[in-house]
Amino acid sequence: MSIYKRLEELQITLPPVSTPAAAYVPFAQTGNLVFVSGHIAKKNGKAWTGQLGQNIQTEEGKAAARAIAIDLLGTLHAAVGDLNKIKRIVKVMSLVNSTSDFTEQHLVTNGCSELLGQVFGEAGVHARSAFGVAQLPMGACVEIELIAEIA
Repeated sequence: MSIYKRLEELQITLPPVSTPAAAYVPFAQTGNLVFVSGHIAKKNGKAWTGQLGQNIQTEEGKAAARAIAIDLLGTLHAAVGDLNKIKRIVKVMSLVNSTSDFTEQHLVTNGCSELLGQVFGEAGVHARSAFGVAQLPMGACVEIELIAEIA
């Protein structure tokens, strides 16, 4: 099944690539790997702010990570021109703005990982890291980057 058909079934519309907020590019390709820069969570077009364990709970953080996955897919589409060219999502790295006693970064990051699996099937299953951090740009609650392999 086409990746775009899956996105349609999931009622997902790919967003345009966001303009970088600093001195970097949205993606870089070397060989058959595409590195997609970190994307922060957005809600209603603005940074989705907050800190897990303080004013955001795990389920809301998971929703934020899912929203980031959609933004990452939009950037990945711009990078390769056709998401059907993706052979595999290789790696996801997630940074979760969280208190020192919050320990569910892995569950927050599942919001991204689960969507990638729904969209790409077995090719969406990836290696992953999830870190708790003291702060993120613009006070965002989550930031995620990924590496994908092109067929």
